[in-house]
Amino acid sequence: MPEKSTLFPYFQPIIAIASSKIVGYEALARQYDAKGNVVSAGALFSSAELDIKRRTELDRQVRWQALEKFSQQADGQTYLALNISAAWIENLRQLNALPTLRMLEELNIDRQRIVVEISDAHVDPHKLKQIVQRYRKHGLRVAIGDFGAGSSQLERVIAIQPDIIKIDMRLFKRAARGSSIATDIVHLMSRLGQRTGARIVCEGVESDEEFLFGLNCGAQFMQGFLFAKAEADFLPVNSFEQHAASLRSKFVKNTLPRVQKEINAINATKALIYRLAEALQDDFNLNELVSWNFTQSGVIRFYLCNNHGDQISPDFNFSENQWFTDPRKIGFNWSWRPYFFQMLALENCGDRDRVVTSERYRDFETSQLCKTLALRLDHERILLVDTVAGD
Repeated sequence: MPEKSTLFPYFQPIIAIASSKIVGYEALARQYDAKGNVVSAGALFSSAELDIKRRTELDRQVRWQALEKFSQQADGQTYLALNISAAWIENLRQLNALPTLRMLEELNIDRQRIVVEISDAHVDPHKLKQIVQRYRKHGLRVAIGDFGAGSSQLERVIAIQPDIIKIDMRLFKRAARGSSIATDIVHLMSRLGQRTGARIVCEGVESDEEFLFGLNCGAQFMQGFLFAKAEADFLPVNSFEQHAASLRSKFVKNTLPRVQKEINAINATKALIYRLAEALQDDFNLNELVSWNFTQSGVIRFYLCNNHGDQISPDFNFSENQWFTDPRKIGFNWSWRPYFFQMLALENCGDRDRVVTSERYRDFETSQLCKTLALRLDHERILLVDTVAGD
């Protein structure tokens, strides 16, 4: 067993959204300041005054204490996340020399209850992949921490295929405050988690609003001061059941009216598109369309394509209650867009006259968040309508 140190572990609970129970803990290094207060030891591990060897020794000492205490926990249900520095991985000479595995064996801890969390991005992906494979071979799970901070994040995902992705706290908070770019990135992370099977953890959740935003992003786990700070002892797994259940109910109550409003708006827009398709069967006067309810619909343009996806009409753009014609995209081909071939596939399956809607995207010309709706106009023409999409 390593020698005693002035550092010691505290444990912050991680809450599962579906069960409202504590599903795990993150072990965090703590120390006493000059006044005897318990403070984070994070600055110590990044201090230039300590060489990598000494920092590694301290890290292992705290890890041992955390595992020793975890081995005495009675519930047997929760997992423990251990932060492993990429700098330590980079300096590891022998891949077989993984001290965490030796500690688990000595303490007789179920390895399936341990998650190795790798937060620092600066490590050779090949070496990282080898070490992760060895951890997994012994039954441990792997998490990526601070995902979204740094430039090599996707490379790490490809290399280690994590079981858990923890969203970078600063990115999450910017998104929760309304930053559109940060929000888009967080939603992309959630989709990445869904596609790869990784569970998403929102870290640093401190308010109801941040919790609700995390739910909106599809997070499965939450961690932060809203529930508890890191403490010396473990808590009963149902400590926050009522609190989490109440927040879930609040989310549904808040979200339902918004979704109903979106559905009503979509239905109104589709009705307008069917009406437009009918008008386009014959010669039409673009100015007559001004009297229609396009302002409320969010329509910004429409155009026509043939069955090969070639645009055969100008863009008919709607702005400030007026229509403008822009011929620059005549001849462009849109057959490669998903909504186009999805509509053709539905037709080939016998499902005609349906409005097919794209996923949301950022319109290049207007910078607005948009969707494209496609509808069969006649045997030779397809109507495409770009509309503003809600956030």
